[in-house]
Amino acid sequence: MSYPPPPRVPSGPRRRSLLASVAGGVLLTGCSTGAGSGEEGTAGSPSVVERVRARAARDSRGIVERYDAVLAAFPTLAERVGPLRAEAARHAAAFGETAPKASPSPSVTPSGTPGGASPSSLPSASPSAVVPATEKDALAQLAAAERELADRRAKTLLDVPGELARLLASVAAAGAAHAYLLTEGSR
Repeated sequence: MSYPPPPRVPSGPRRRSLLASVAGGVLLTGCSTGAGSGEEGTAGSPSVVERVRARAARDSRGIVERYDAVLAAFPTLAERVGPLRAEAARHAAAFGETAPKASPSPSVTPSGTPGGASPSSLPSASPSAVVPATEKDALAQLAAAERELADRRAKTLLDVPGELARLLASVAAAGAAHAYLLTEGSR
């Protein structure tokens, strides 16, 4: 009894393999384009990444201004607050912002107003312009600002990809550490 010859197996990929490969390639390509990833907005608007980076830079600059106001009102805190201010300035630089040098207005008083002016008469009535009357309250206000900013950054990092998410996470952790250092040193 003889066995039938084996069926002829064509060389090269089979039709099913080709179809599966093409379909998989289309799916992967569709998932990796900028339009579906949320990184690009509408025509002419900045991408989500650019907006988040710009916001983070502004926030870092704002916290540097808060440190400057506290340092102007309470120069005795320079040894304790100065390194944290320098770190916040480096955060601003990491996001692409150049933070101002430590040259706050010399006429800022512990009440938080330059030359005794009311906060509403300041050029920009920003939260950094108002400094509490005591060192302890000023440190508590800085700690609260750092904590709030760290929390906001931690939430934002979920909306951005890769490197920016890692940078936001790192800076948020540093901000939380700053808040801790500002509150624990007063105990």
